[in-house]
Amino acid sequence: MTAEVAGLAPELTGARKGTGEVPIASAGERFTSFDVEAFEVPGGREENWRFTPLKRLRGLHDGTAALDGTVTIGLPETGGGVTVETVGRDDARLGDGGVPADRVAAAAWTAFREATVVTLDGTPEPVSIAVTGPGSEASAAAHLQLRTTPHTEATVVIAYQGSGTVADNLEVVLGDGSRLTLVVTEEWSEDAVHVGAQHFSVGRDATLKATSVMLGGDLVRISPTVSYRGPGGDAELLGLGYADAGQHLEQRLFVDHAVPACKSNVLYKNALQGVAGSPDAHTVWVGDVLIRAAAENTETFEFNRNLVLTEHARADSVPNLEIETGEIAGAGHASATGRFDDEQLFYLSSRGIPEDVARRLVVRGFFGEILNAITLPELRERLEAAIESELAISGV
Repeated sequence: MTAEVAGLAPELTGARKGTGEVPIASAGERFTSFDVEAFEVPGGREENWRFTPLKRLRGLHDGTAALDGTVTIGLPETGGGVTVETVGRDDARLGDGGVPADRVAAAAWTAFREATVVTLDGTPEPVSIAVTGPGSEASAAAHLQLRTTPHTEATVVIAYQGSGTVADNLEVVLGDGSRLTLVVTEEWSEDAVHVGAQHFSVGRDATLKATSVMLGGDLVRISPTVSYRGPGGDAELLGLGYADAGQHLEQRLFVDHAVPACKSNVLYKNALQGVAGSPDAHTVWVGDVLIRAAAENTETFEFNRNLVLTEHARADSVPNLEIETGEIAGAGHASATGRFDDEQLFYLSSRGIPEDVARRLVVRGFFGEILNAITLPELRERLEAAIESELAISGV
């Protein structure tokens, strides 16, 4: 019989959910539920919340956010291998991607009234979806699910934009043998708060390439979770974040290898620029990878790099790797945080390149690996222009 832990709701007894005093021993023990009331209200000492400024969540974490606004989802035209449906909460497909693992994700699940399901079949043209917030004084919950049929090859771009406070769940369910390239951009207005859970369910021999670009918003916290439904699954998660003064960008990943012969590769890069007299620019990256005992022949690597451009900036980076079997193909993790590379600047300056131009070249090179992975030229050029605007603000 499991001992009861003081301070936890009855539903959490035995779950070993961290409260600061009772840390979770393994990522495999984390608690999940569709019911918001099954989660304790976070106080800030829990491992899952210790980096997040709770006072800036506008009540998403404690139930005081009304979540009665409306998120507008601009959808692609149907046909050509794309089917769009608006469904009720009782649709049996909802939840195929995964189960909420924190209180805000569960609150979003509890509050949404209708969900949007986009099904991709065959080789459709690239699909663009715009998700617009409810407005500066409003809060809302949303639910979007992407599905691929077996052996589909598709590209989807999801752009979050506008103002307001949003909690949502994004489900991505890959059929066996399918290939999905997904780009998710956070281009919110500067006052927006977005806390989103991403649930990636990768089928047998399916391939996911997901790129996250975080540029806008006051506070943005995204939690992707990858699970595999059969051998041969391959997931690549790439990310780019650019934090200005007072901005909080948080990326919290969990890759759960529970079946044999799957791969995962994680590479996230963040740049930060602060201003004296303002709150620090802050980025958080937490990468948890779990290789369970049954996941033999797993191959995985995760890496986070952070480039501090000015004073008054803080980057937190926590890579975690748990391995429960010795029969793996390879595994590793790393993180690095630093300022401009003086040797690179000296090299460029010695060849007649002005220092301000040289600094911009260093930053462009830092982000180049992520941006070059975006195969849609117009999108890549637009994001490059947005980063150039950020560089101009800091005078880098």
